Amino acid sequence: MGLAEAGFVFMIANFLLVPLMKILLLPLNLLTFGLFAWVANVLALYILMKTVNSFTLLPYFFPGANLGMLIIPATNLTTFQAVIVVSFLLAIITHFLHWLILKH
Repeated sequence: MGLAEAGFVFMIANFLLVPLMKILLLPLNLLTFGLFAWVANVLALYILMKTVNSFTLLPYFFPGANLGMLIIPATNLTTFQAVIVVSFLLAIITHFLHWLILKH
């Protein structure tokens, strides 16, 4: 039940709070040419973590990867850094899905 509750709260936050936060952060977003828009998603995830007790984002240790010519070093992410990474991933996934739906 906790994951369904978290999904519902995140949906409400994305539907109601994120557009409001984007309007409030519009001057900073214009100054940074849209690069500051991810802060609204970070705030939505923070609100989700504070309202739903069964949903938490934990610190994460990435052991690194060797992909031939691309070497990604090991990284230890704090909770705040994990929230930022999840926010970027959510933004990429939602933009891709919007593109996919509107393109076809």
